[in-house]
Amino acid sequence: MKNITDKLDAVYLPKKALVIYQSQTEREEVYVEAWDMDRRGFPINAHPLSVRETIALADCLNSAREVQTDYLGCAGLFPDKLLHVSHCRGYAVWYTPPQRVNLLFTEGLTVPCGMASVPALLWKADRGSLSLYALKSKGKPKAETALYHAPFFNVYDNGGVCMGTVETDFSEAENVEQFIQLWEQAFWNSYFSHLNGDISPVNCNIVQLWQGLVGTDKPFPNDVLIKQGKTIKDILG
Repeated sequence: MKNITDKLDAVYLPKKALVIYQSQTEREEVYVEAWDMDRRGFPINAHPLSVRETIALADCLNSAREVQTDYLGCAGLFPDKLLHVSHCRGYAVWYTPPQRVNLLFTEGLTVPCGMASVPALLWKADRGSLSLYALKSKGKPKAETALYHAPFFNVYDNGGVCMGTVETDFSEAENVEQFIQLWEQAFWNSYFSHLNGDISPVNCNIVQLWQGLVGTDKPFPNDVLIKQGKTIKDILG
């Protein structure tokens, strides 16, 4: 018989209380007062609801709405590439193994458009933003797996991707599978145009790197990747 004692013994303590006041005038204006809770669960530090607290409350209510509409829900079993879903914060994390994809470059980079090998990648996205990292491992990564800078143009040092004028419409994403597909299509269908950040994402000339890979069957050389300084668990939350 499974031991569930730890679940029965779990204690939940209040952290915040909201008191809503309504004026007795015809306008019926509303004032919201927030109370913090001490370790005993007693209300302390009464204060007007701050902007930061209002944003946090709005995010919580918005995430509840998204769960009800199956945002980031799954049509069936979770796909193997999916690593983490946060319904509270509205984002998903997944990975792709080394693969060959069609890459698009602006003329100014002097790199031809075409098929090329790319390394394993870790993706983190919500409705409006994408972060991308490279992986050296070929198999399914773990929480402790080290992240590397994605070896592409248009990616910031922190992993954030500049999508330029590319529009992402997730109103058509009925589940997390389609959400992932739309983000991957948006990224690979955008043109690489410039370096973002203060450092090169690879330890060689990035233009020459892609000039030597596009249109060939050469595997991506993982030895050019530079550590980002974080692991997968560091970007969750």
